[in-house]
Amino acid sequence: MADTNKILLGDDRIPRTWYNIAADLPEPPAPVLDPGTLAPVTPADMAAIFPPSLIAQEMATEREVAIPERVRAVYALWRPTPLYRARFLERALDTPARIYYKYEGVSPTGSHKPKTAVPQAYFNHLDGTRRLATETGAGQWGTSLAFAGGIFGLPVDVFMVRVSFEQKPYRRAAMDAYGARCVASPSAETAAGRRILAEDPQCTGSLGIAISEAVEMAVNNEGTKYALGSVLNHVMLHQTVIGLETIEQMALADAVPDIIIGCTGGGSNFAGLVFPFLAEGLRGGRRYRVVAVEPSACPTLTRGAYAYDFGDTAHLTPLMKMRTLGSGFVPTGIHAGGLRYHGMSPLVSQLLDLGLIEARAYDQTPCFAAGVTFAKAEGIIPAPEANHAVRAVIDEALLCREEGRSKTILFNLCGHGHFDMQAYADYFSGKLEDRAYTDEDLAQSLGALPPVTAA
Repeated sequence: MADTNKILLGDDRIPRTWYNIAADLPEPPAPVLDPGTLAPVTPADMAAIFPPSLIAQEMATEREVAIPERVRAVYALWRPTPLYRARFLERALDTPARIYYKYEGVSPTGSHKPKTAVPQAYFNHLDGTRRLATETGAGQWGTSLAFAGGIFGLPVDVFMVRVSFEQKPYRRAAMDAYGARCVASPSAETAAGRRILAEDPQCTGSLGIAISEAVEMAVNNEGTKYALGSVLNHVMLHQTVIGLETIEQMALADAVPDIIIGCTGGGSNFAGLVFPFLAEGLRGGRRYRVVAVEPSACPTLTRGAYAYDFGDTAHLTPLMKMRTLGSGFVPTGIHAGGLRYHGMSPLVSQLLDLGLIEARAYDQTPCFAAGVTFAKAEGIIPAPEANHAVRAVIDEALLCREEGRSKTILFNLCGHGHFDMQAYADYFSGKLEDRAYTDEDLAQSLGALPPVTAA
């Protein structure tokens, strides 16, 4: 079994519970605060935008949360996802490293996002929601929620960051095909969008702005709820299916990872893979080296402050303690649109603060170079976001070659790049630019953080 190139488990091996890492942390997560009173938010405070079932999961303290059978039935359309040994990449790099990757691009929408879109649509349907509003960066999340909304009969409005709206027309077409309505953000449909456009009619948008628009729509329209594709605890919870499956698959391969790598934007695909592995060390067992990889143009983990901040630009959300670049941050238009959020999941941020994970940042052109190397060797063209993980994997594998040491590297290939070929075309034609977030920009953005003690 250890020599097989592909390990694919049967439908009966889809996990029956999600894993909640909050139950095993040495310190409880910092409370989410009401921005007016600075008191911890209550379920009643969250009811305007989320349904009761998801609020309960957001605040859950138990280690395991049951996955409803109707959700597992939809998961069975593509799960369990395959675990591959990247033998051709190993050969191309001439490395003694053993490289494994969990491939989430086999989902109906081509990324890891349906794992939380499906339960969010299901629980909203169960709790009587009539419509969903959301944001999307590169479009993976918007496409996935459109897919899930169609399954459970929920119309979906998607505010897509304008630069990605223009860069990725086929993502918009996919949302249309699933029955959703996609709007470029900032838009004239909300007060938040109109305010941004009045200040900057050419604004390229940000996830913070798009979140403001979606939240505003949910608050102002009865029967509409907001759905978020990353960052929040219940989203991290749903994504742990990735790691739970991978642990069993790695055991079948008779392999144990020395290094686990994932790209990070809001934290969902990274958390999905690594949280179940970290659970072992949190309970006194094996500890793994875990690396989170982000773009230099949006260096939330590597250069952000660990502080309380708003999750959106218009300050409609509660305050969360997280790694942040400031809610007013507007990133450059890098093609990894899913990694352009100003904040990081509070749970992932806490793990970094506790020293349980490490972080690094890359420019986009070396990441695309890594993606091309991977595609030539393994045949899969990675999404721009996933290229960040691939870059780190290749660097670690080359280090193994230099040192003459063999290590087992595991990473999450969180989606394919079939909707992102314009990004590759720009790379091949030399149009991609590497723009780091300057110290001046960082200081200005962090200077506007709310005056809340981060301790």
